[in-house]
Amino acid sequence: MIDGPLIVGAGPVGLSAALLARARGLPAHVLERLPETEPKPGSRAIFLHRQTIQTLASASPVLADHVLREGLVWRGRRTYWAGRRVHHRRYEPVRPRLAPFVSLPQPRAERLLREAAVRAGVTFSWGAQADDVTLLDTSVLVRAADGRQWRSAFVVAADGAGSVVRRRLGILMDGDAGGNAFVVVDVADDPDRPLPAERVFHYRHPRAAGRNVLIIPFTGGHRVDLQCRARDDPAELAADPRAWLRPLLPSGHACEVTWSSHYLFRQAVAQTFTMGRVLLAGEAAHLYAPFGARGLNSGIADAAAAIDAIVNAGPGPDAVLGALAGYDRVRRAAAERNRAAAGKALAHLTAAGPHRQAAQRAAALAARVLPRAGTWLDSKPYGPRDAGIPGSLY
Repeated sequence: MIDGPLIVGAGPVGLSAALLARARGLPAHVLERLPETEPKPGSRAIFLHRQTIQTLASASPVLADHVLREGLVWRGRRTYWAGRRVHHRRYEPVRPRLAPFVSLPQPRAERLLREAAVRAGVTFSWGAQADDVTLLDTSVLVRAADGRQWRSAFVVAADGAGSVVRRRLGILMDGDAGGNAFVVVDVADDPDRPLPAERVFHYRHPRAAGRNVLIIPFTGGHRVDLQCRARDDPAELAADPRAWLRPLLPSGHACEVTWSSHYLFRQAVAQTFTMGRVLLAGEAAHLYAPFGARGLNSGIADAAAAIDAIVNAGPGPDAVLGALAGYDRVRRAAAERNRAAAGKALAHLTAAGPHRQAAQRAAALAARVLPRAGTWLDSKPYGPRDAGIPGSLY
């Protein structure tokens, strides 16, 4: 029997849950299917909101300092329509502790989280692929494919989009994959021809045959997102991105591609976030299109709420049931709002239907004289921030 929660998954959500448990005085043990030394490719989730950094700081101030030191705060953001700038906002320099966000590749964030977890006394079982989950009266038994097993009073399932724990418990996801493909490419910085440390969004980029293009800076490079058309082959574009990527970068840029991928975005939420004494968190519980950086940030909010629920669960079954029911109610409601917000951003980006297309064209024309129109074009690809309920988005 493990004292404290058993956490399945050593990604950023699972590691955050373990750290938060240790900060509340609970032991924490993490199962991870991959070996400890196996690297993870690509920038993946790169944007940490202030609220997320504050959550991490509550578990480890040293970790938060490292995140702020290694992360990048953009110098501004620009938006273009068919090559013409329609919006530009510069950010005033701020001290690291006051940063409203940082841009940090997920592998770096995971490394910092893992180092903090080790310092905090979190224990790990590496190469432990969860294979079976048994709900007992007052505990949960998890078995690995190699025969090892662990039992704990509570399990936090943070084992990602293909969560074995969720599937073994028979919890279904509501939602479907979208029909719109995207290609994502990481490009290393070129010191001779650097890109500005600004987030840049292009509607109908003239050098990308009119496709939408998003460029996001992070420490050491930039990520380029290309929105595919129906006739595009995303696998082909991701396999050899330099041909279409070079025209988007300054002439002579080294164009060193460090990672590329392609995918369809799925919008789905688990029908329940708890079963027995298991709590789902992060992509085990919800999947969003990435616009607005809701996935990782909401996952860390899940981790904090899951540990709160475990701490607040009293000794009796009614108290446990109440604490877990509260977690399910609050975090599933937040997930539904995030899915709706990300869905609005995706609908805007795809511009399906003549009304959305006309609204975007009209805003682009009006932006010549009305800054508010340019601000609208700049913000719409990321969806609403609070969905009408301040403080509850993530």
